[in-house]
Amino acid sequence: MALPIAILDKLEPIVNLSASRKQELASLCFAEKVSIGLDPLRMNVTKAPQAIYLLQGELKLRYFNDKRQIITGGSPAAKQSLTSNLKIQDTVAVTDVVILRVDADLLDIMLTWDQFSDSEHMMQKQQEKPAPKPQKSATRTTGDWMKDTGVFSALSLQRGVFSRLPTSNVEEMFKRMVNIEVTAGQVIMHQGDVGDYYYLIQHGTAIVSRKVGVEPVVLTELGEGGAFGEDALASDNKRNATVTMKTDGVLKRLKKEDFIALLKEPLISKVSLEEAKKQVEAGTAVIVDVRLQSEFEDDHIEGAINLPLNEIRQLASKLDKSKTYITYCQTGRRSSAAVFALAQSGLTAVVLGCSRCE
Repeated sequence: MALPIAILDKLEPIVNLSASRKQELASLCFAEKVSIGLDPLRMNVTKAPQAIYLLQGELKLRYFNDKRQIITGGSPAAKQSLTSNLKIQDTVAVTDVVILRVDADLLDIMLTWDQFSDSEHMMQKQQEKPAPKPQKSATRTTGDWMKDTGVFSALSLQRGVFSRLPTSNVEEMFKRMVNIEVTAGQVIMHQGDVGDYYYLIQHGTAIVSRKVGVEPVVLTELGEGGAFGEDALASDNKRNATVTMKTDGVLKRLKKEDFIALLKEPLISKVSLEEAKKQVEAGTAVIVDVRLQSEFEDDHIEGAINLPLNEIRQLASKLDKSKTYITYCQTGRRSSAAVFALAQSGLTAVVLGCSRCE
């Protein structure tokens, strides 16, 4: 059973996710009861990084400086993830408590794609000229596509073929795509063919079928936002299904060589925290936290400035081009995307060579 969205809307930085991403997350995270006297931070069975939130009850926090604090579920202090504050040594439930566990990597992917898509959407809106007449069916922007959880679901971005696609390469992917008009009954790809293109459905409906024995079996129907063709390109295998247009439509098509090239990790320079501090002291660099303001205010590297990824293109014009901007976030995912965005604005930027530093 999915968690109520109203609960997620009270938590930072989850509240900043788009409605579709929050809906996705609600079905992928869970709340659990922890009995009095236990430490929920030590009850991570999966051992994978988690964002843990206090929803109900009272929890005592003990910090590494031996300071202690009691927080209550629903209070302002409980809006932030307990695991995002690296100063917390351990916790103990003062009463029975209810906590929310979220896969930290999954949440970071959602935040990265949402923030980057917001940035793309704002840039494209600024560049658009007013249309003389209202359009019957508006063309999707890159930001619109990135928010489509049918095409780019969080799980596919975490574990599927697109987990290898750096967020900063998405803009380039859409630049290289070509729009093609198709007609009802047209076969776009045949089962057994060598993979040559990746497709997104801009408009229209397509039928996916597979020959089992003599007769083809319909597997699914894809509508606007549907995607197909990536498996054969990524694995270099032959097509495992046939796709036929059910209606007239428009497809976005990406060549195999472009698809493969964009899956490769871009060459992004990194510097250590020690080297970053030297550059800052010399006055040649600035450390930049590219997470959301709420995350920055909760905990950040001393002396860092906050340039949220979703606003970074707009803020770039106010930055000093003589300086190097050293970006960081929780995992390195958003900071890598920020380097790409800053470089496009003519600035020098590198990634801090650690996922999260004190």
